[in-house]
Amino acid sequence: MPDILVRGLDAKVMAKLKARAKRHGRSLQSEAKLVLARGAGADAEQIAAMLDEWKQRFAGRKFTGSATMIRKDRQR
Repeated sequence: MPDILVRGLDAKVMAKLKARAKRHGRSLQSEAKLVLARGAGADAEQIAAMLDEWKQRFAGRKFTGSATMIRKDRQR
């Protein structure tokens, strides 16, 4: 597996990454890998699979249009 070295990382960024890792119960390395993987984005197949999953999850449900909710909110 390839490695990466990040030089000159700002101390504030490192502190935030360490805090985030601690909050999620992961090591700093695991958290950094996850951040990089998510930042690299998903490929088209992964996105299609995710959309199919959401379609199945919400199949048969009816949702109100957002325009109706916005109009009601404006009338308050």
